[in-house]
Amino acid sequence: MNLKRTVLASGVAVTALLSTGVAAGVATAEAGSAKPTVVLVHGAFADSSSWNGVIADLRRKGYPVIAPANPLRGLRHDAQYLRSVLNSVDGPIVLAGHSYGGTVMSEAADRDRDVKALVYVASFQPEVGESTGELAAKFPGAELGPALRSVPFRAADGTTGNDLYIRQDRFRAVFAADVPRRTTDLMAVTQRPIAADALEDKAVKTAWKTIRSWSMITTKDLAIPAESMRFMAKRAKSATVEIDASHAVTVSEPDAVASLIHKAARATAS
Repeated sequence: MNLKRTVLASGVAVTALLSTGVAAGVATAEAGSAKPTVVLVHGAFADSSSWNGVIADLRRKGYPVIAPANPLRGLRHDAQYLRSVLNSVDGPIVLAGHSYGGTVMSEAADRDRDVKALVYVASFQPEVGESTGELAAKFPGAELGPALRSVPFRAADGTTGNDLYIRQDRFRAVFAADVPRRTTDLMAVTQRPIAADALEDKAVKTAWKTIRSWSMITTKDLAIPAESMRFMAKRAKSATVEIDASHAVTVSEPDAVASLIHKAARATAS
């Protein structure tokens, strides 16, 4: 028996087996990537974990999902960052934004041919020349403003500004009234502040004019009045659904949010 030849033959067999396995894995990955990638953009006073329930549902439905951290430093800055994330994705994209995340995605997705659908979840849909803060105050009913706390900051380049936080004792009432208190207590502590200037930055692009859009209107929202969301959705000709939920609908009603994203994905599938 030629031991060397036997070992070599075994090695070839193992290599072939591994190659077959890798090829099968690639084929499986390719098959699984038939659905668009869903990119989820959080807004102010939240982070990517606010999408956790939505992510779990979308993954069960077979969607690849990315939920990047929105910098919350300024509209131009945040949109440029999100654009770099979108550029890293191969194939079609369904883009969903919550609150200020809608303002950012409207800017970032403009003229991006890979973005097939925009889903605004308790969100802003600004027109060119409008700011997030302006739209938040357009109709009565918002209670967020008086609950905010301003904290000065200095950036590494020497520039200064003010970060806005929701006061922890007001967080649940104005932001997430339908979320269990044990959860909102943690959300209040881990909230991501937004630079005040970001809410005043004027939109210069409007992706919803050329990309089909859907809007979830939260009727118990004390951060963005429902009437404001209806106004923006009607103007953008978005397909709309209404739900009795707080501003933190991605946390309190994740299945409903995921269902709307799924609907948008199916409607725009090529």
